[in-house]
Formats: sequence, structure tokens, C-alpha cells
Amino acid sequence: MSFSNLCNKIFLQSTKDYHIENSVDATINNPYEFKTIEYYLYLKNWIDAVQWHFEDIIRDPNIDPVEALKLKRRIDKSNQDRTDLVELIDSYFLDKSKEVKVKSDATINTESPAWAIDRLSILTLKIYHMQEEVDRKDTSKEHHDKCLEKLNVLLEQQKDLCSAIDQLLEDIEAGNKYMKVYKQMKMYNDPALNPVLYAKK
Repeated sequence: MSFSNLCNKIFLQSTKDYHIENSVDATINNPYEFKTIEYYLYLKNWIDAVQWHFEDIIRDPNIDPVEALKLKRRIDKSNQDRTDLVELIDSYFLDKSKEVKVKSDATINTESPAWAIDRLSILTLKIYHMQEEVDRKDTSKEHHDKCLEKLNVLLEQQKDLCSAIDQLLEDIEAGNKYMKVYKQMKMYNDPALNPVLYAKK
């Protein structure tokens, strides 16, 4: 099984599991062994699923402002958890390729494997929810047809992204490409770098 196929399998499993309760407060029940790559992939998609629904909730025009601020704080934390997990998954690939002899003409990719996998996880959610729209019985034919067209584009995008991810991993393993992990320096989360926060000291 290619790595992208493993990702798709686990991402779909996580997405379906999330939608059993369909609640941002649902308790995750990760079925994979702790600290395995499968465990991290499942967790990655679960965080993305929660984030997806956070973004739906906060767009409610009638949301209570106090609750909206609380939700914004949860979204901020979720974003940080997502970033930390992507970097952890990249560390897995770095460790896996540490013995590879990098060729003298090897090049670096525009994004790391884990950030491409991050996009694949979110694509799973887009496909799942667009399929829901296609399957609805309370909409017009126009709505159905537009959603079906979008679904087909998303499925094509998923296929292309899977191919690109697998090719990137093959190139890294063969020494044709090398990777680096640049920590996401989110200044607004750092009290020493966010002027609104350090000005209050």
C-alpha cells in the first residue's frame, strides 16, 4: 500500500468516526497504537474535522459574542495543535530518511511531505461534505449538479495530490530530493513577539 493510500484510508476512517457524534466536543477514540504514524494520521484528521466544524459554528450570524470569543480561543489552540502535529509527522519522515545518501544534484521541494499530507486530510473532509450535499434530497437540481461538479474536481485533486505525495516520498528515499523542517514561527502566539501581548507587561 502506498503511503497516500494509507493516509486516505485512515483519514476517511477518522472523518466517519467523527461524524458518528458529529460534535466538536466528542471524545476521540484513536484505534491505533500510540506514537505510531497511523496514530498521528488519525489524530491529524480528527483535529481537522473539529476545526472544520469550529469554522462552521463561528460563522453563525446569531452567535453570542461571548461564545464567539471562547470559540476563537479554541480555534487558535486547534490551529497550533495542527501545526505541531504536522511538524511531528515531518520528523517521522526526516528520521526515516536519515540514512539516505542525498545526491549532489538533489533539490528541495516547495513543501514538506507532512504539509502535503495536511492538504490531503483537509481534502478528505471537503469530499465527505461535498458528497453530503450531492446526496441531499431537499435541494434543487441546480444545487445538486453544481455540487456534483465540485465533487468530481475534488476527487481529481485528491488523485493528483496522492500521486505527488508518493512521488515526493520516492524521490526522498532515492536521494533525488531532500527535506528540511522549518518550524512555523507563529508570532501572534508568542507573548515575546506579539506587540499586543508584550505591550501589556
